[in-house]
Amino acid sequence: MRSFIYHVAWLSYVAHWVSALNFTIAGGQIFTPGFAVLDAPQPGTPLGGDTIEVALDVSANGKLNLPPYASNSPSLIHNITIFLYSYDTGRNFTITNGTASTNDVSLGDIMKSEPGSTVKHVKWHWPDCLIGDGKPTTLDSDRGFYNISIRQNFRLNGVDHYTIFDVPISVTNRIDFTGNNPPCDSVNNPLLTPEEINADVANTVGILFAPGDATIVQQTQPSSSNDGDGLGPTKPEASPSDGLGSGTSSVERNIIFLILPFLAVGCVFTF
Repeated sequence: MRSFIYHVAWLSYVAHWVSALNFTIAGGQIFTPGFAVLDAPQPGTPLGGDTIEVALDVSANGKLNLPPYASNSPSLIHNITIFLYSYDTGRNFTITNGTASTNDVSLGDIMKSEPGSTVKHVKWHWPDCLIGDGKPTTLDSDRGFYNISIRQNFRLNGVDHYTIFDVPISVTNRIDFTGNNPPCDSVNNPLLTPEEINADVANTVGILFAPGDATIVQQTQPSSSNDGDGLGPTKPEASPSDGLGSGTSSVERNIIFLILPFLAVGCVFTF
């Protein structure tokens, strides 16, 4: 009975956690305050496996050229950094801060990865304290609810912006030791309060480039570019059909509908 109550409390917490969150989603893509468009994972997804994988279209679906950018271009991406943090556990892990560390404990500049591809596939080995299977069973567990925090430093039509976009996920699927799991303390950072981060102020530029958005991107081609529009192949290996979320087109869709199947399955197995 105690186990049943624990499971019900967990599922109720999941529902509360996502029910008030709204994202701008169309065709399975999640639009951000910036050029990056998130292809995967979908909000509320339980994650595990050997790596955490984040797929970002850094061209806003073809509206921004790929680097190298002209130094005087009015629109470009300076850098994108990604963190994995949780106020429940107090952890704030660096996935990439633009500089690769030894053995890729944290990853390098994702804008320089996969040259010619508009979609950057960020694959990072889970830190060792997240190894396990299932939801947390002790108060000191580092598994549980996290946010993938995507920080974009970019210039749009001559104005520089720094935005913060958080996507909630849960570290509840199975994670095995692979031999490449970094020690948690080696990638952990002090966790700032929401007031210190002040995402509302950072994100005043608003959600960009979703269907119906009329923003025109002013940009200058580098003088040495001979690659036409510089966009390269479109979205290789990344689509909603990758199994990381729904492909249903919708805008401002409440993500509670994305996790209802997980809640239903959880209740069945509880009994």
